[in-house]
Amino acid sequence: MTTQTGRTADDTTAIATLISRYFRALDERDFDAAGEWARPFHTDDVEALFPVGRTRGHLAVTRQTEEALRRFARTHHLSTDVLTDTDPATGRATAAWNALMTHIHHDPARGVFTVGGRCRAELVHTEPQGWRFRRMSIEAVWTTGEPPVLP
Repeated sequence: MTTQTGRTADDTTAIATLISRYFRALDERDFDAAGEWARPFHTDDVEALFPVGRTRGHLAVTRQTEEALRRFARTHHLSTDVLTDTDPATGRATAAWNALMTHIHHDPARGVFTVGGRCRAELVHTEPQGWRFRRMSIEAVWTTGEPPVLP
């Protein structure tokens, strides 16, 4: 079923599920030496613009993400209000969503660092894998608590 803007309900659901699975993977931290844990989410040439920096390429984005998450003992990421626009003819899509990202410091005295943000992504549909992030960005709208100590 195609909606008025060219989206299909299946594509919208698949993209929202990809976002949820990605955030869940960040929190579960089942990282492997080859960075394969992130393979279901990224294209090989993915570009990421996160508060910790801009990176390009699957392995570079994966390593940057792992490094950022390891600055904390635990994390809890939530996504909501996912809006998508897909073009089935080209196999491309955009998505935007709100995120609440909670980070627990290794040192309990430092407490919790929380970020409320807006996320955006450009996606491509790959065969047979399905939708993958081609470009991702996170804009921090607000923060509370102590940010991580950066190297």
